[in-house]
Amino acid sequence: MADAILEALPDLIVLVRREGTVIACAGGIGVGSLRPVAPEGKRLEAIWPVPVAELLKQLVRKAITTRAAVEARFEDDGRRFEIRVSAQGPERALCLIRPTLITAREDSLDLTDERPRPQLDRRGFLSRFKESVAVAALREKRMAIAVIHVDGIADIGQAIAAEVAERVMSVAILRLPRLELPQVNGAGGASWYLGQLSESLVALVLESADRDVIDDFVAAVCASLRAPVVIGETEFHLTPFAGVAILGLDSSSPRTLLDQARAAATDARRSGSTRPRFFTDTLQLRSLARLDIARELRDAIANGDIKLRYTGRHELQTGRLTTWAGYLRWQQPLRGEIRPVEFLKVAEATGLALQLSRAALARLREDFAAHASGWDEDVRLSFAPLRHHVLHKQFVDDIVGFLADGAITPQRLELRIAEKAFIARPPSDFDALASMGVRLVIDEVGRGMASLDWLARARAWGLQLDRAWVVALLGDPAALKVCRAGIAVANALGLTPIATGVDDQPLCDALVALGCREGTGDLYEAVFPQVATGVAVAAVI
Repeated sequence: MADAILEALPDLIVLVRREGTVIACAGGIGVGSLRPVAPEGKRLEAIWPVPVAELLKQLVRKAITTRAAVEARFEDDGRRFEIRVSAQGPERALCLIRPTLITAREDSLDLTDERPRPQLDRRGFLSRFKESVAVAALREKRMAIAVIHVDGIADIGQAIAAEVAERVMSVAILRLPRLELPQVNGAGGASWYLGQLSESLVALVLESADRDVIDDFVAAVCASLRAPVVIGETEFHLTPFAGVAILGLDSSSPRTLLDQARAAATDARRSGSTRPRFFTDTLQLRSLARLDIARELRDAIANGDIKLRYTGRHELQTGRLTTWAGYLRWQQPLRGEIRPVEFLKVAEATGLALQLSRAALARLREDFAAHASGWDEDVRLSFAPLRHHVLHKQFVDDIVGFLADGAITPQRLELRIAEKAFIARPPSDFDALASMGVRLVIDEVGRGMASLDWLARARAWGLQLDRAWVVALLGDPAALKVCRAGIAVANALGLTPIATGVDDQPLCDALVALGCREGTGDLYEAVFPQVATGVAVAAVI
């Protein structure tokens, strides 16, 4: 699948050794005569004109030496191209060659087309943005900057290839100038341009003072980004979240405006808003509050104030208890209970996630020692280590060390690892844990992009459907399709399908009919008391 997608890319992807020998080549259907025929094993100068070959060799050596991506532009046969070279170890580099993307300041290929075009050179875009802010301030005009976070790009890069992710983003951006927006174009001669700030961040500058116009325009851009991107026979779906800051109203500094727009986009992403989120003083106050939470969280970790609360997982057909699933809980003396959705994001943003996950493991050991004597021997204890911990190089060593004292045996430990974190590491990284008897459950299935090949190779025990899909199962056809597919994949691969959010009997019956075997949720609250064997039981967060 990945090879077919790479071959269908309009960009030319070439893997080159330091001395200039081509190792592999793919894509290039959009670069015309520049694409070489059977180049593997040949030197660059035997494939392309000497100036182009020499440029490529210089960039390859520079990328390998500096271990940083380098970019350049060149012309061949009357066409302009841009190239990006990144090191792939000490002896080779990856070259990505594509036709030059015309910016608003370059000559248009179609002189009758005056639509603004994307500027993918980050430095050039930021320079132009600073100039626009200065001019607008001098003329006392309002202008807006929108930052759009495009969810899904990072997942494509991890699950398939970075080159595919880059191309998907480029195709999505190139569609934007084709938008017909009379409400913007007719509003006092307003103009706009855009650029790409990073792998998944797009910035858009709109010279307009009308808040409604800005809102409608940015919403239209997001709608375009949500439209499927088709490469070869594969369809990709992206999810944009936009934030807006307005010059003169929010700030007069280009850097501050960008930071404010990014903060608003983060807030939109956190709330799942499909409409643009405008920066307000409330967002700034929230940011200050999060700094307070970060300080308090650091103290709570050090003082052992982070607890775990548990909910039982049951066989859906029989109701038999199989697992106690632990979830983080923080009872702050002054603020009361702080929801995990609030403090976990603060922990990730401030570098506390690793400490928090390790502290939770220590708490897990204490809880097991205190209460396991009251459980059946086949009941396991389940915990979800945080993503930063899973991706840390010492994660497996931490779990092995956690089990070393024998307080909890590997056969009674289950680790729920989010799909996005699981696919970021080779499946073999978890083999040592699986060999010890630790049960691995791939969590939040339906939120990431795991390939069937990857799932088949992972030594996992179960797949746990994302709660958002499960609770919408009976009323949303899309949720039904996702749950049916996830359960079918789990059963086909010999994994146990698990559901969270099983809150009533009709939902339980529907899941059983689809083939789901285990689940957690409010349905079992009436069966089990609020306190079981001294351990607090709560609904899944």
